[in-house]
Amino acid sequence: MKWLPFIVLSLLLAGAVWQDVRSRRIPNQLVLVGLVLAFALQLALPAGDGLFVAPFGSIGLLWSLAGFGTGLALLLPMYALRALGAGDVKLLAMIGAFVGPGAVIGIAACTLLAGGVLALVVSMYLGSLKRMLGNSMHLVTHSVFGALNGQSAAIEAPAVPSGKLPYAIAIAAGAAPYLVYAALNGKSLFA
Repeated sequence: MKWLPFIVLSLLLAGAVWQDVRSRRIPNQLVLVGLVLAFALQLALPAGDGLFVAPFGSIGLLWSLAGFGTGLALLLPMYALRALGAGDVKLLAMIGAFVGPGAVIGIAACTLLAGGVLALVVSMYLGSLKRMLGNSMHLVTHSVFGALNGQSAAIEAPAVPSGKLPYAIAIAAGAAPYLVYAALNGKSLFA
């Protein structure tokens, strides 16, 4: 039973990555199934410190909901700025329902780091590193100065885009260290 949450979340993340690479979308159905499974596991298992740590068990529905809300809140500003899609935000929120609020903060930090590395690697591979860095600088300065002037801080698409990444890869890469470390050591990487 201890490995069931690990297997379930790993399969959900693999499905999200596959769908995002294939169609640049993370289906709502996948996230909804993940939420239902996370909440069901939290309700069905005896009390413990988490689905991936020792003592193994449920953190409870309220902490699971708090993890969902925290995951949602962490990436929602990036969605509002149009830097991420809604599916990416919902995917991290679903992970939060499995791991709780504390761990999802660490997973989000790893996700942002993985996303930055992924963007650099892909743009180097495609030969668009200079354009990507220029676009990034332009978008950030436009957003910051727009906000300072009381205008929208939304990030507008660049005139010559440098590509669109399937961000589920970064989210899965951000969650992987937590999941593997917790599964092998019985404690949270971010505690």
